[in-house]
Amino acid sequence: MQEGEGNRRIMIVAGEASGDLHGGNLVKALTRLDPTIELFGIGGSQMRSAGVDIRVDISELAVMGLTEVLLHYRRLRRILRQMQKLLHRERPDLLVTVDYPGFNLRLAKTARALGIKVLHYISPQVWAWREHRVRSIAKRVDMMAVLLPFEAQFYRQRNIPVRFVGHPLVDSARPAMGRSEAQRLIGLDPARQTVGLLPGSRKGELKRLMPLLLESVRLLSRRLPGLQLVLPLASSLELQELSPWLEPIPTGEHQNQIHPMRFRNDGSLQLTVTRGCGYDTMQCCDMAITASGTATLELALLGIPMVIVYKVAPLTYTIARRMITIPNVGLVNIVAQQPIVPEFIQHRATPDRIGAAAERYLTEPDLAWRTRESLAGVRRALGKPGGSENVARLVLEMLEKDVTVSTIQE
Repeated sequence: MQEGEGNRRIMIVAGEASGDLHGGNLVKALTRLDPTIELFGIGGSQMRSAGVDIRVDISELAVMGLTEVLLHYRRLRRILRQMQKLLHRERPDLLVTVDYPGFNLRLAKTARALGIKVLHYISPQVWAWREHRVRSIAKRVDMMAVLLPFEAQFYRQRNIPVRFVGHPLVDSARPAMGRSEAQRLIGLDPARQTVGLLPGSRKGELKRLMPLLLESVRLLSRRLPGLQLVLPLASSLELQELSPWLEPIPTGEHQNQIHPMRFRNDGSLQLTVTRGCGYDTMQCCDMAITASGTATLELALLGIPMVIVYKVAPLTYTIARRMITIPNVGLVNIVAQQPIVPEFIQHRATPDRIGAAAERYLTEPDLAWRTRESLAGVRRALGKPGGSENVARLVLEMLEKDVTVSTIQE
């Protein structure tokens, strides 16, 4: 669309739940600054509620790992072609890609060929593995908006336009109510310890990690009877997707947010699944067992000690293990630049190891206190509030003029 023909239009693309969350917060900040901007693209419930015209839902894209991508290649390729055609047909003023680099950098290549500027928000972990991807980023992206200070230094050293915007979770990872009120809402006993389970936001993660997490807390509950278990379900997942492992407990009450459930393989064990009140649920936890990813930073910002677990398909792990150049994979440990919480990855992710690490947090108050102190350091490293608004202002700059290296390294 040429200047003067109407409202400015932005195509924005996220591929998974965390990208949908950050994209939604960006769009809210952007429309506060300029309510006339029109947005369309790929996203989920967060971006849709913020006002984006969603052409493809993130549920169509949420796969991870080499094996999983190969299995869903035709569908992903079809969606990519659909969005490339959309770029040709609608010619937005700017393409904003949010994380999901395997898909988004291909889409960015098409945009650049059409003369459409590209802002990539949330850097791929090129500083951890496959650094050669920097060459593609330099050719396909006009500007990088990064969440971590060391990422800005990484791109500047390679002469790629970049701006450290701060982490938007600093603003958004906040409960809507006090801890006592949240405990009443969820039905938790304040006198009992609470363990959170965060199995990830993708269906593939759920299938790989849910049995592991449940067996871990089953062993933990034997050693520490009386534990309360909660699971804040990601917005990208539906309640029925837990049915292979959990079944509802009939209560006669109907609450959209709170779902008491029991283990299918051990009906004596129960947990409460919550939807739409994730941070209120997390703050009630004395510790959490979590998939590696954005959830580790959310827990860090809330000061919740955690055990990080992760598994991928064997082929994916074999390849990735040879390419990763940093010692830790959990974002909270990467930001801290040291292992402040335990990680159990692939073959080391066993129920006995996970359960034992979780037990230490619940039985050793000094360890829990020291971990919370370290998590406070992570919170400081993530920057000051205002991350989403910083990105929104960068979007407006890119709509108004060419943004060069000199304008963003001040």
